Amino acid sequence: MTLDPADYAVISQALISAAREMGVKLIRSAYSAIVREANDCSAALLDRDGQAIAQSELMAQQLGSLSATFGPCAALDPVNTLEEGDFYLTNDPYSGGQHLPDIFIFSPVFVEGEVVAFAATVAHHIDIGGGAPGLNMSARELYQEGLILPPGRYNLRRDWNGGALERLLRRNIRVPDQTIGDLNAQFAGNGIGAARIQQLCKKYGAANVRATMRELIAYSERRMRAAIAEAPDGVYHGEDVIDSDVFGDEPLPIRATVTIAGDSVTVDFTGTSPQVPSNMNCPFASTVSSATTCVKSVLTDADIPYNAGSNRPIAVTAPFGSILNPRPPAAVRARMTASNRAHNAVMKALARAVPERAISCGFDTTTGPYLSRVTERGYRVYHELVGGGWGASREADGCSAVSEPMSNCSNVPIESLDMDFDFFRVIEYALLPDSGGAGKQRGGLGVRRRYLVLKDGVQYAQYGDRFVTRPIGLLGGEPGAPARCFIERDGTTIALKSKDAGVLRNGDILTVCSGGGAGYGPVTQRPRKLIAQDVEQGLVSVEQATRIYGTTRALMPRCTRSHAYCATPLPNDQFSLAASTRLMNTSSGRRPGAATNRSLMRLNSAFFCSTVRVLLTVSWMMTRSSLRWMPR
Repeated sequence: MTLDPADYAVISQALISAAREMGVKLIRSAYSAIVREANDCSAALLDRDGQAIAQSELMAQQLGSLSATFGPCAALDPVNTLEEGDFYLTNDPYSGGQHLPDIFIFSPVFVEGEVVAFAATVAHHIDIGGGAPGLNMSARELYQEGLILPPGRYNLRRDWNGGALERLLRRNIRVPDQTIGDLNAQFAGNGIGAARIQQLCKKYGAANVRATMRELIAYSERRMRAAIAEAPDGVYHGEDVIDSDVFGDEPLPIRATVTIAGDSVTVDFTGTSPQVPSNMNCPFASTVSSATTCVKSVLTDADIPYNAGSNRPIAVTAPFGSILNPRPPAAVRARMTASNRAHNAVMKALARAVPERAISCGFDTTTGPYLSRVTERGYRVYHELVGGGWGASREADGCSAVSEPMSNCSNVPIESLDMDFDFFRVIEYALLPDSGGAGKQRGGLGVRRRYLVLKDGVQYAQYGDRFVTRPIGLLGGEPGAPARCFIERDGTTIALKSKDAGVLRNGDILTVCSGGGAGYGPVTQRPRKLIAQDVEQGLVSVEQATRIYGTTRALMPRCTRSHAYCATPLPNDQFSLAASTRLMNTSSGRRPGAATNRSLMRLNSAFFCSTVRVLLTVSWMMTRSSLRWMPR
């Protein structure tokens, strides 16, 4: 059929808008902080065959595997057998999924009794059973990580709302209200997507909507191929490394060979570390997401819709039995570390082809503690992702205090944690000066987050990275600072490993410090104005600026040599008002309230007094001037 250009424009944008609305509905309906605040979830619309049509701009890691996860579900229960109220559900990492906490739900959209599309959502659930609350760091196989839900067909009326599936999940999960609540939020998101598709079909006809879906996929593919064709043909290599496995100390290399040939790209991870006995393995669907996301972000433009057509020009392979394509039933709970390093390796390879479009390595690591405690009322489980510094680019400094590119999660407001949890309190949230790698463009800064434990028997678990290795800069940029974590207990400091677990006591202070991003370009080319600005805002210390850039105090603005005019870098990694203000506007765009402000805003008293004096002086002079010209 011939598709009217005006109809195509309206319908295609309506589909994209509907996917975004699904994401908003999911987030606003969620129970857990990891979904409600951190936005660790995704939403999308798929066509009848399971090809992604439109996606919300949330978790890149989850979105890239939607079609791969849909396929095994449809293979078991074909689409033409589905009835009203049916849905597919799975969390199986070896059937296209990610890891067990990520549960995928695909709801068919019926129009006049026929399936025309699917509404799909995925969310990270705070607990899915297993050997420990939220995260079992000692797991050596998938079965120890939680409840495995193979691809299956269920019905809302029969299996949910008190049905067998809901009862099964409630009985196997430590925080059933949060998990069931978040699953209901996924159904709500799917419901919005289905309603929008049905409205479009009613207004424009199902045939026009289907034709638009096909054309939108074809459009993305054409744009992708055209953009790839502009890059120089060749074979390019990139490599990054994971610090170590949970049960060992040896580094784990991730190697990528990227071949650009005409309008297509091949990414081959041959040479990557074999799979490991811990939960650091990455399912192949996650590996594909990392590679395709990186290729699209570097070689193409942001206005190309990310759908099934975007992935068609890209082929990804990884040796079976490697850390990026493990044999089942290998544990995969901490798969984001290997996934991020795959992204880094592809980025480094592409930097050899188009250095002006690539960015330096960032901290790019999932770093977030799990804190849990069981009481007579049951379990309380906390988890969030602590952001770090992104790598710099040719055009700009790296972002500070943001989640890694494959995650894209937001900051969790401290007020939310205060309401939800009574066994710990966040007592500091601060940028870390000097953590960004130097260069013509500076890497983004890491953060420090400190938790005061208020009860005995709090279980702690974490997987992180870049405690040993550091992100490497491009074209002369310097590496970012490494991460570190430690516990302060009874006047002593207990250093923690990047992958660690234990039990915390009342009065312990847990400190999580994320790393910074690497710089881009020679340090000698950074403008002195930007160096002075970094020092003035407390992002770089005078000592660091002098050591790296050869800048003396005489070249700094007056405010860095005197306390009379502006805030100065404070000792012990504290930072200025300007730096704290920057942190409040990162990632989620949400402004922290009183609890966060207390830990962030540390005004230098001289700065405050001087500011008041200046304001009073200006006010007095303006008053005199106005009085002089008043009629007598």
